[in-house]
Amino acid sequence: MSRPGMGRLHSVPMVVTPAPLAGLFLLELEVRADPERPGGSFREVFHDEALHAAGIPPFTPVQWNISESAAGTLRGFHAEPWNKLVHVAAGRVFAAIADIRAGSATAGSVWTGELDRGKALFVGAGLANGFQALSDVAVYAYLVDRHWQADADYPYVAWDDPDLAVAWPITDERLAMSQNDRSNPTLREHWAR
Repeated sequence: MSRPGMGRLHSVPMVVTPAPLAGLFLLELEVRADPERPGGSFREVFHDEALHAAGIPPFTPVQWNISESAAGTLRGFHAEPWNKLVHVAAGRVFAAIADIRAGSATAGSVWTGELDRGKALFVGAGLANGFQALSDVAVYAYLVDRHWQADADYPYVAWDDPDLAVAWPITDERLAMSQNDRSNPTLREHWAR
């Protein structure tokens, strides 16, 4: 049974724009105030028809992952072999996407930008994804169209690769990352393999 007024919150428009990297799209989401819940809001992050109409290939999510990070935490660059729809459900992150696919028209290029609850990214398979939490807590949620497997082998690239030259916003004592991410190869080393 539907309640009066509930229909006003659905079919919230989004603007989908191709980014300068092949397979990367920026989604600008309309965050609407919820008139029935003061201080609440509603936004549509995944709308199959809107994504397809914007040129995003068919995307059938099979897994939903959520990463929570404190300010300064940096993750990446990871180039998983699946498509990913990324949305920061709470907080803010600095996102960096690198095309590390040898032979790609945009190989070696990087896109950076800030994501919050009003923006999302569609990251095509093989693009290397990295992000750094800017807010006290950042909730980084992403849908993927293939299941994660413990034995999966996919490329990683150094967060501080000189050829990618990403200007990460937090480099002081708050910078934190896994030991694995600290020891990733450079882009040139990755391409030489």
